[in-house]
Amino acid sequence: MWGGRTGALLRVSGLWPAGVLGRRPLSCNAASLAGRNSPQCWNCGAPGGPMREHGFFCPQCRALQPPDPTRDYFSLMDCNRAFRVDTAKLQTRYQELQRLVHPDFFSQRSQTEKDFSEKHSTLVNDAYKTLLAPLSRGLYLLKLHGLEIPEGTDDEMDRQFLMEIMEISENLAEAQSEAAMKEIESIVRAKQKELTDNVSRAFEQGFYPPSDTGRQGSYLLVLAATNSKKETGRRDILLSSEQYDLEKAKKMLTKMRYFSNIEEKIKLKKIPL
Repeated sequence: MWGGRTGALLRVSGLWPAGVLGRRPLSCNAASLAGRNSPQCWNCGAPGGPMREHGFFCPQCRALQPPDPTRDYFSLMDCNRAFRVDTAKLQTRYQELQRLVHPDFFSQRSQTEKDFSEKHSTLVNDAYKTLLAPLSRGLYLLKLHGLEIPEGTDDEMDRQFLMEIMEISENLAEAQSEAAMKEIESIVRAKQKELTDNVSRAFEQGFYPPSDTGRQGSYLLVLAATNSKKETGRRDILLSSEQYDLEKAKKMLTKMRYFSNIEEKIKLKKIPL
């Protein structure tokens, strides 16, 4: 099987993709301080939930509340749950939230609020960094739909792509001039741009409103050949078109991770010893 020798070489060269980027959303002791079904302010007992100002403060006593463990990064940063994100709007939202919850503004408040402020600020930072970069944003979006890219995915990649990655890596290792470095950097940047555009189209095709006539018409028949010494046959796999497009996005995001590793190597090589 392809991937044995190549996988070993990718491990040695540091091109083996790491785990999913970005940390999991922070959890907190909100459940013990405020009931999950009917949140209440930990300080005054007033009803909270959707009535909180900006989702952070009690409308009655103005005490900072714990982070909502059910809120995803897109909701927190006031973005549509989609691959395309308005980065200018994202930055504005980030600055707005940090002005609300940054620990510097809670130095004279209770220890409980100080602790919540630290958690909110860290959560906002994580959400901003995750949604800002196309790769981490795509991986997070996949994760929200139950898909993750595990380590050791080279067995699933085509041989031609893996050879391309190895060739670029070897050229980078041998590059001695600034011009050679810039050429490699330009190639990788173009590859990432192409993959980003393809990922965006895959996500856009994968998310659509269900038709009134049901989803019978939105299924793709995928024929997978199965070969053995005794028999050759076909098995029919029925996949929803949404799942099919998400799988395409997953494959392209995996390729983006390989190129991202090369980008990191380029940065390291630029640092003078």
